[in-house]
Amino acid sequence: MYERIEGFELSDLGHEMAEAAAKSLLAQGRKIKRLIASPLVRTQQSAAPIAKQFGVAVDLDERVIEPWNKFKGIKLAPAAFLKRPSLILNLANPKLPSWGEPYDDVAARMQAAALEAWDSVDGGDVVIVSHQLPIWMLYRSSAGLALPHSPKSRRCSLSSITSFEVIDGKLTEVVYSEPGLAHAANAIDGGAV
Repeated sequence: MYERIEGFELSDLGHEMAEAAAKSLLAQGRKIKRLIASPLVRTQQSAAPIAKQFGVAVDLDERVIEPWNKFKGIKLAPAAFLKRPSLILNLANPKLPSWGEPYDDVAARMQAAALEAWDSVDGGDVVIVSHQLPIWMLYRSSAGLALPHSPKSRRCSLSSITSFEVIDGKLTEVVYSEPGLAHAANAIDGGAV
């Protein structure tokens, strides 16, 4: 689990996928007025092609960062639990979840960041470059779905784009796209950035 560990940068493939996302936004005719990223280096690297393509600066926002968790730096596989059996105690309540930042907190900070970003521009679009779980919490909370879920059910691939609009004061998903999907077969990670 990368969690908030510094030093995890994009691979060459990750840079290609980020470039594909930027090209997709340009091809859609989006008018990007503001670009926000998590303070982690991999999201800033993912944002760089968008910044270049649209001539905007990258604003960092702590609210869109990866959630903290107790598995920081541990590859979650059966061997990890055999080596450190006490880790299993962190799985006591998957609905909270007991191993990390509560889903409610992640959803609340993402909602606040997205709504504030929406209000910060007059016309045009805002891009927020975040991480898989925060994006999924934003989607589920906006759709009125329960936040607890199976991580395997997340629809949020690497360099994917989940677009929202504010309708009647609420975030509403408009479209989901995967411009980097052609590159994903060679990826070693399965989550979005």
